[in-house]
Amino acid sequence: MSSAEKIVVSNKKAFYDYQILEKIEAGLVLTGSEVKSLRNGKCNIKDGYARIQQDEAWLIGVSIGIYDDAGYSQHDPERRRKLLMHRDEIRRLHRKVTEKGVTLIPLRIYFKKGLAKVGLGVATGKKQYDKRETIAQRERDRDLKRLEKKYKTK
Repeated sequence: MSSAEKIVVSNKKAFYDYQILEKIEAGLVLTGSEVKSLRNGKCNIKDGYARIQQDEAWLIGVSIGIYDDAGYSQHDPERRRKLLMHRDEIRRLHRKVTEKGVTLIPLRIYFKKGLAKVGLGVATGKKQYDKRETIAQRERDRDLKRLEKKYKTK
């Protein structure tokens, strides 16, 4: 993450539920009230996913809250949002996603040089035993760090 990035929301549960094979950055097509709402941090990407339809990439299931001071021109919080990517990149992702068990999920939404971006992950779902292994690995790492800290100070 560079210093010019401001993270609005990140999907921590995605790293628990999915094995991330590749990370991609895409732009978002937003209305003015959506941008202001994102700047206020009103966003939920937990149930979101991306889909490629007719050579276009779409972000579906991401909820951007209503901006209170928008007046009469409110946006629909649950609407589909177009993702901005190069055509070759969309086609390459489409080939990957057509494989069984591979999906595109949003990992984070952030501002980079004033523009709204979404970090997507090409992911496969984890089985229950994989999730338990992830938890066990995290606890082992935590114990190791604790031991390092304990013996480093002496």
